[in-house]
Amino acid sequence: MSTIDLSSGIDLPKRALALVLAGGRGSRLLQLTERRAKPAVYFGGKFRIVDFALSNCINSGIRRVGVLTQYRSHSLMRHIQRGWGFLRGELNEFIEVMPAHQRPNWDVWYQGTADAVHHNAEIIRSVRSKYVIVLAGDHVYKMNYALALAEHVERGLPCTVACIEVPRHEARAFGVMAVDDQGLITDFVEKPDDPPAMAHDPERSLASMGLYIFDTDYLLAELERDAADASSSHDFGKDIIPHAVRNRHAGAHRFHVSAVGSREASAPYWRDVGTIDAYWDANIDLTATLPLLDLYDDRWPIWTHQPQLPPAKFVHNQDDRRGIAIESLVAGGCIISGHAERSVLFSGVRVHSHAHTDWSVVLPDVQIGRGARVSRAVIDRGCVIPPGMVIGEDAQADAARFHRTESGITLVTRPMLQNLA
Repeated sequence: MSTIDLSSGIDLPKRALALVLAGGRGSRLLQLTERRAKPAVYFGGKFRIVDFALSNCINSGIRRVGVLTQYRSHSLMRHIQRGWGFLRGELNEFIEVMPAHQRPNWDVWYQGTADAVHHNAEIIRSVRSKYVIVLAGDHVYKMNYALALAEHVERGLPCTVACIEVPRHEARAFGVMAVDDQGLITDFVEKPDDPPAMAHDPERSLASMGLYIFDTDYLLAELERDAADASSSHDFGKDIIPHAVRNRHAGAHRFHVSAVGSREASAPYWRDVGTIDAYWDANIDLTATLPLLDLYDDRWPIWTHQPQLPPAKFVHNQDDRRGIAIESLVAGGCIISGHAERSVLFSGVRVHSHAHTDWSVVLPDVQIGRGARVSRAVIDRGCVIPPGMVIGEDAQADAARFHRTESGITLVTRPMLQNLA
């Protein structure tokens, strides 16, 4: 039986501060993150990746949020300032950007995820929250943080790690843990070459989601201890969490308990879209009739900033020249006089007459020229695909001109197109 008072649990989000770690480059996304941090990468036709963590906070009742930035932060900061400034400061509500900074007598920037939070310890103290939720800003999922926070308080341990079951061969990219029957984490190893399997399933491992809940006093003390350790890499997954596990201070929160909007008979939706293939796949899945991620659930909306654009328009009505989109997401400001199928078209895209795009992710303000054909591609913002160009049909030609993954997804950016001139 639960020992927590549900009436007091309703107020728990008001006693929490969320810190979104949004300073990562996301180098596995290659040229998509040359001009923007991974959390600022576009997703789902109108959103940025960071919108999912921020929307989870708002929908969970958490109204005090700091976004820690570092790498290529301008577009991310501009997005948050324009789209996330609707909270009431006089009610002590805020979503604030916390840029990387150097402390007095310390001439380096953030050295790890824990160090990034430690740099902002004074701000954390000034908020006077009882709990701190540390989130990654580069994952796509819908989760009620209030339920995870309630379990954290009920269990009574000062640290909670959210976890999800993953295939064992994929667990090399995560922190992997063992958990006892009471939810205590008994072992934790960061990105192991040979991930340990779950006790009841040799093909799966229990992986950290990079989401942590701390009692504030405990977190600040641990950050001070870690900062004084010259041998530490000052990272949550490598240092803070293993230390908590060794001292029996860390409990596990199973994602399925707080996941929102999961499809019946499907595993809870959580994606690290950290490679071009994973990014393409997660976007294209949204074009399915019943995608794994439901963006149309108004009970848990995903908030964002979007420019004021006219509705998408489909023009011409001739047998050989007709604007058509089939099983596609088409954002505002698009004008389609060609053919789009199983594609995600972001705002302001133009698909000119006799052009075809299929199974492709087309970021804002792209023009696909007359008669061009684009297949199984990711086209970066502002690209102009010349008339008649063919992408995605000749592997050798694509690899010579652009970046082509082993699975056959072609990434196209403006510098790549300029090099062809």
